[in-house]
Amino acid sequence: MNPAVERLTHLNAPVHTTVVIVGGGACGLTAALTLSQLGIDCVVLERDALPTGSTALSSGFVPAAGTQAQQAQGIDDSPERFAHDIQAKAHGRASPALVQAYSHAIGPALDALAQHHGVPWHVLDTFLYPGHSIHRMHAVPEKTGGALMMRLHNATEAAGVVVLTEAHVRTLYVNDADQVLGVGFVRPDGQLEQLSCDTALLACNGFGGNPALVQSLLPEMRDALYAGHTGNDGSAIQWGQQLGAQLADLGGYQGHGSWAVPQGALISWALMMEGAVQINAQGQRFHDETQGYSEAAVHVLAQPGGTVWNVFDDRLLAFAQDFPDFCEAQAAGAVHSFSDVAALSKHIGCSAETLQHTLDSLLAGLDPRTGRRFNRNLVAPFHAIRVTGALFHTQGGLDINAQCQVLRPDGLPLPNLLAAGGAARGVSGDAVWGYLSGNGLLSAIAGGYLAAHTAASLTETP
Repeated sequence: MNPAVERLTHLNAPVHTTVVIVGGGACGLTAALTLSQLGIDCVVLERDALPTGSTALSSGFVPAAGTQAQQAQGIDDSPERFAHDIQAKAHGRASPALVQAYSHAIGPALDALAQHHGVPWHVLDTFLYPGHSIHRMHAVPEKTGGALMMRLHNATEAAGVVVLTEAHVRTLYVNDADQVLGVGFVRPDGQLEQLSCDTALLACNGFGGNPALVQSLLPEMRDALYAGHTGNDGSAIQWGQQLGAQLADLGGYQGHGSWAVPQGALISWALMMEGAVQINAQGQRFHDETQGYSEAAVHVLAQPGGTVWNVFDDRLLAFAQDFPDFCEAQAAGAVHSFSDVAALSKHIGCSAETLQHTLDSLLAGLDPRTGRRFNRNLVAPFHAIRVTGALFHTQGGLDINAQCQVLRPDGLPLPNLLAAGGAARGVSGDAVWGYLSGNGLLSAIAGGYLAAHTAASLTETP
C-alpha cells in the first residue's frame, strides 16, 4: 500500500489526540517530550518495534550553540556564530529562515531535554568537525546514536507519552480545505486503524531508502550503498505531492566517505580531522579530507573500484579508540595493521614507491595538490581501514517556514500540517557539499522542538 491522501468531510475515528506525530526518531520524540512539558497530549506512531530511526545509525552528535553544557565547559559560542558557519558551509544556499530558527532553537531544545527529561550532554572538545569554528558538538555519555535514542525513548516512557510501535502510517485523511483530520495506520495483524487529531506532525525522515526517488532526485548516488534507515521511504514527499505542497532542496543530502567494508560500520571522521588520510588503489591521495565527510562520499566513489583506505598511525589509533563505534568496528576486523610502507602497499595492492611518495608528502604545512594543511606526518606502524562512500540521509523534502508549517507553492501554510527533521528541507542547501557536520540531528531536534511549540499555539487558536 503506497502512502495516500484520502479526502473526507469528517473522520469517525475511535480515538482522538490533539497532536499525532508520524515517526519516533529524534525529531518525533523531541516533539513529544516538548508537548508533554507544554501540557499537550499527543500520540507517536512508529513503524518499527523499537524507535531507532536514522539517529540510531548516526554517531549521535548534535551541534548547538549557547547551551548550558558549553557554558559549564567554558566554551563561548552564540547562535549567530553557528548560523554563520551553517551558511558558510552551504555557500549561502540554505534557507535563511530555517538557519536562523534552528541555530537559535537547538540550544534551548538541548537544555530542556537535560533539565526536564534527564538527557545529559557533554561537548566534545578534543577536535573540530569540518566547518565548525568552535567546539559545539554535543553527545550523551555513551557517544553513540543508539544511546541517544535509548535515552529519548526512556524519557518518553517516564513522561507518560504514548508511543505506539509497529504502527505504519499509510494514509492522511484531509478535508477539502486541506486540513488534516487524522491518519490511518497498519498494525502487524494487517488491520488498518484510524486516529483523529487536531494537528499532524510528519517526523518520518527522508527518501534515501526509496531507490526510485534516489535515482530520480539524486542521480550521482543512484549506485551508492545506502547506509540509512529503511524507513526513509519518501512517504512525506509523496503525501506532500498529493496535497500540492511545495518541495525544496531535493538535491541536498548527507553522504559519508568512511563506511567500512565489508563490516558495514561508520568510521568517525574525527580520525580524518586529526591527521588521517584517504589513499586510493593507486596509492595516492585524491582530495582534501578536512572539507567534510558528506562530499567525501562522492570523491571516494569516483576512485577505482569505489573504495579507498583510511590510513593512520598509532597516535591516531589511540585517539579513535575513544569512540565506541570505532571500537566495535575494530573488534569486527575493520582495522588492519602494518609494520612499514611495503606491507601496507601490498595490502592495498599499489606500488610501494608511489605510496611512499604519498606518505612522505604529508609534511607540516600546506599540501599544494589538495589544499589540505598538515600539522605532522604519519609514522610507522600504519593502520588501514577499507571504506566506501555511502548515502546516509536526504536533506530535502517538504518546504516549511520557521514554525515548521508545511507550505503551499504560494508560500502560505497548510492549515494544520507540520513537518520537521528529514521529512522537511534542512539547512544544507541543495547539494552534498552544503552539509555541515550534525545538520541532520540539528534539524531533527530543533525542528521537533519548534514544531511542538507551533502545535501548541495552533491548539490555543480559537
